[in-house]
Amino acid sequence: MPPIRVVVVGAGAFGRNHLRVYRELELAYPEKVQLTALVEPNEARRLEYATLYNIPTFPTIDELLASSIPYSLLPIPSPFAASICVPTIHHAHVAEQLLNANLDILIEKPFAATLAEADRILDLANKLNRIVAIGHLERFNPAVTAVTSRLNNPMFFEAHRLSIFTPRSLDVDVVLDLMIHDLDIVLSLTNSPVREVRAVGLAILSKKVDIANVRVEFESGCVANFTASRVSTEQVRKLRLFQPHQYLSLDFARQELLSIDVDPRAAALLASAGPSALSPGPSSHPSAGLNLQKLDLPHAEPLRLELEDFLNAVATRTQPRVNATSGRAALALALEINQEIATHAQRAGLI
Repeated sequence: MPPIRVVVVGAGAFGRNHLRVYRELELAYPEKVQLTALVEPNEARRLEYATLYNIPTFPTIDELLASSIPYSLLPIPSPFAASICVPTIHHAHVAEQLLNANLDILIEKPFAATLAEADRILDLANKLNRIVAIGHLERFNPAVTAVTSRLNNPMFFEAHRLSIFTPRSLDVDVVLDLMIHDLDIVLSLTNSPVREVRAVGLAILSKKVDIANVRVEFESGCVANFTASRVSTEQVRKLRLFQPHQYLSLDFARQELLSIDVDPRAAALLASAGPSALSPGPSSHPSAGLNLQKLDLPHAEPLRLELEDFLNAVATRTQPRVNATSGRAALALALEINQEIATHAQRAGLI
């Protein structure tokens, strides 16, 4: 099969990284992928990346599709795919243009601005038999992969995602900007419908909610607390989960996973003799009965793993790890949270 030709739409904060990684993949696997073009309305950016990557650039998708690039001169048609890295309000329009041109697409999170837009994209992709991946790159963090293989009926999650304020992504609130990463991960780990959502949020430095705290209860009985802020003085990206006889602490930034397990013998002793059985004696260690382990994980760039997964889905016509259905579920929960934040603000007399 000839290499998959990829186009990046949008060369902002996310798009420039897609360009970089696609070129790295092209250099590593020229028989599998080729960075083919960029669509970017900003003329200065087009010139910058045309020079840097030696690729044709276009101000609009219409001009890209009117060029000879979509048509292969090879005996076997070359697959054609795109990363959509434009502001969220444009996701649906751009996705529909590309799907109708028979491209497979990866849409940066969040999936779309509304569920109606997400459903239109889903319906069109199903009708045309096209691949749609959603860019929840934290799913590809090695620490998340390690957690997934250790799940045993998790009953409590606590997620913190704090960021220093930047003017990036102010077209959406902090729930759709930052928290949605953790919503997607917890939804994938619980695999249970949502029963109840409680949320509070405030606009601090922008016109949209900049800090939010959320409690979600699932039908399984699992509870998850989420905190997200883009007005913090520090960067924090952590997830903790508790399940029978085990505590797991995940650091996204460091790609680290700490596991604390109760020794089975200690658990049996606790069940039969009560808490006093584990009380440290004069010569025992305070953590007696606990097994603390920092797992040795292979570090990798999540975006590279995500794009490799997308390209594999395109090549094999299989579903990507984060498909459109998963992206819609995360979007639906994020929008429900925003509605709860608005309701709480009304009750509190803030709006």
